[in-house]
Amino acid sequence: MTSIVLKTRPRTPARMIAPWCLSTLVISTFSFSILAHAASDEALDPVLVTATRTPQKAGDVLSDNVTISAQQIAQSGQTSLVELLQKQRGIEISTYGGPGTTASVFMRGAANNQNVVLIDGVRVGSSTTGGATWSSIPLSQIDHIEIVYGPLSSFYGADAIGGVIQIFTRKGAGTSRFNASAGYGSYGTRTMDASVSGSTEGDHRFSYAIAAAHESADGFSATKPNPSPYSAYDPDKDGYKKDSTSGQFGIVLAKGQEVGVTFLQSRLNAQFDNGPGFDARTIQKLTDVAVYAKNQIVPWWTSKLQLSQTTDKSTNISSDQSYGYSEITTTQNNYSWQNDLLLGPDVLQLLFERRVEEVAATGLSGDRTTNSAAASYQLKRGAHLATISIRNDNSAQFGDHVTGSLGYGYRLSKDWRANASYGTSFRAPTFNELYYPGYGIATNKPEKGKNAELGLVYDDGTSQLNVSYYRNKITDLIISTSTCPIDPAAYPYGCAYNVDKATLEGVSVGASRLLGDWALRASMDLQNPRDDTTGKLLPRRARQHATVALDYGSGATKAGVELVTSGKRYDDTDNQTVLGGYSVVNLYASYDLTGNWALFGRWNNVFNKDYELARYYATAGSNLFVGVRYGFR
Repeated sequence: MTSIVLKTRPRTPARMIAPWCLSTLVISTFSFSILAHAASDEALDPVLVTATRTPQKAGDVLSDNVTISAQQIAQSGQTSLVELLQKQRGIEISTYGGPGTTASVFMRGAANNQNVVLIDGVRVGSSTTGGATWSSIPLSQIDHIEIVYGPLSSFYGADAIGGVIQIFTRKGAGTSRFNASAGYGSYGTRTMDASVSGSTEGDHRFSYAIAAAHESADGFSATKPNPSPYSAYDPDKDGYKKDSTSGQFGIVLAKGQEVGVTFLQSRLNAQFDNGPGFDARTIQKLTDVAVYAKNQIVPWWTSKLQLSQTTDKSTNISSDQSYGYSEITTTQNNYSWQNDLLLGPDVLQLLFERRVEEVAATGLSGDRTTNSAAASYQLKRGAHLATISIRNDNSAQFGDHVTGSLGYGYRLSKDWRANASYGTSFRAPTFNELYYPGYGIATNKPEKGKNAELGLVYDDGTSQLNVSYYRNKITDLIISTSTCPIDPAAYPYGCAYNVDKATLEGVSVGASRLLGDWALRASMDLQNPRDDTTGKLLPRRARQHATVALDYGSGATKAGVELVTSGKRYDDTDNQTVLGGYSVVNLYASYDLTGNWALFGRWNNVFNKDYELARYYATAGSNLFVGVRYGFR
């Protein structure tokens, strides 16, 4: 379900879970003698790009982070990006029905529009409603995902309050490879995808990767019966169709000199409920195109120039009347010039960006330009690691905004590291919050965040432990209210305005242990995302949520079981409408046949738990998905 005005609601108190709960999780998980990763490549130290916009070994990254590898995505058997993210530490989701309907992703209690989403380094999302349109991003096109928690505005500008999720599509390397898969499941779910990738050899290496996919589902009713006279309930099935393509092409012109292009395109046609008697639907089109040049100017100076354009278009058809049709289009043109200067073991980064947002929507149009300059310094000295960064974003709409961060890490031993950091961030008001007739207020200011964090990391190659405590204070929080105190006569149906303060506070724990063919991994988030003005818990965010998974892999067989659990949440800012807690058990397995063929399957919600992520909106019951894959190794 898509609406031209997204009203973010105020929020509510919460009490931190007793410290012994956290201790129990850490001790029981960390000391468990079963492993958490079966694949040999996962034992290696992965390289992350997102935390500082430069490649870093995971062991040197000071920001709290999670990486989802290509193998983990394939073995998960998931068909939806949002469902995959729901299993990750520090993340909660809210959906308005099954796959294909509108969804929100909360990072450490931050709202969907307080997080930045990148695809191959290019920002995507809507400038009117705010945040990414998650259902339009095809999981089948994704190679791997990096999730970095905490304020990153000093690297990425506006909206990086809760963190950054960066999606990477496939990149060609080595001999040509062909991959394909097809699957079928409950609710008439059908998927097909194929890709080819590789690269030539020699001084002028040409790399290529291109993929295409189709998926569809008959679905289930997005809504449940609702006693309200304004209920949108319709007992029909709400399915979807999604077609997507992506590609990367690069050529090395000379040693250290590369140019290339990346693209992703997706079209989603999804049904939703808007009351009986009409087949309401949303058509979402996402297009992302970028050209880049990477140049080794001198041995110690690397330059990357990137020009990109993204288009996020949503057409909403909710009735056969003219007022039941609306269109929202956000076009973003981004220009980025990044310079990485090696100073011995250290890196000095200088960044210049220009972002032009253009909005065309039913009842609303406009544009804004933001020019940015940033600098950061990454230091390595024996057991000491440090990062400092500063950025100024100058917007034609709200003027200058300066953000910064400082992080320090100390290696207590080869396996243990302690971290501390402080950073500021901000979120720019959306066009709806500023200009939508009868709702937006043009004088709304950016939200501002100040985050302090402590962390402890352990990794001996077999056991991993990550514990982070954070406290993020948000001021000038923009809320939506049905009764506007600014000017009730001018805003009879409510407005968006700066009034509140919020605190996003919590402890996030992730742990795993490896041993032979078995693997155990677990995470728990104990949080208190509250509206300081009212003392109430922020809507659709629980005080605690956790995952536990046990995997087995031997020879051709891989199998696993996972538990996803969450405490109760509230659907409203006054904390009157309770969304009950839930625990869902999922099973998944794959079997490698001879050659390059493999079978895979997933059984979600084994015990058919009936729960809600938004009041009177349905979630999937017990459902099965099976498929065959060719070429994945």
